[in-house]
This record gives sequence, structure tokens and C-alpha cells, in this order.
Amino acid sequence: MADVLVLYGQPDDPAAFDDYYANIHTPLARQMPHLKELRVSKGEVTVVGSERSLYLVARLSFASMADLRASMASPEGKATANDVPNFATGGVELLIVDTADKL
Repeated sequence: MADVLVLYGQPDDPAAFDDYYANIHTPLARQMPHLKELRVSKGEVTVVGSERSLYLVARLSFASMADLRASMASPEGKATANDVPNFATGGVELLIVDTADKL
């Protein structure tokens, strides 16, 4: 599995962020090829050991790193990435991780 974690900072206008994210950005992201799952945080997001807080965290999951890269390079992936500045006034960070289920 491979995941993209999108960390959104506190927006200037939370209501406008929520509306845009739900009605424009999320439907755009759901069109990305190879996307297995899109999950978003609910409620407060804290950074342990820091004063910093995040507004929202999204996780986009793919079957493999190759699928993730292909999805990000696709027209739909590029459109999704290019849409972020339209609403993410609090800044955004992306983490890309290759994951495995091991205990």
C-alpha cells in the first residue's frame, strides 16, 4: 500500500474551506485513477508535543507506490493538486509513504 497524507493548516475562513473542500475538491480527488480510499479527519487535529494544530488531514490510499505515482501524474491528479491553492489558505503539507501491515 501507499498513502498520500495531506495536512491542511488553519484556513482564513473555515466555512468557505469546508464548503469548497466538500463540494469541489473532494469530488475532483475521487476521480484520480487507482485511488482505493479517501479518508478525512473529523474534529480537532493536534500535533503531539507542539502548539501547532491542523485543520484537516486527508489520506489517499493506493495499492502500490507505482499506482500512487501514476495517479499523481495523471490529468486528474494534476488537476487535484492544482486546485489546492484555491482553498488552502492556511497552507498544506503532503507526506507520501509506502506502507506495510506488520505488527
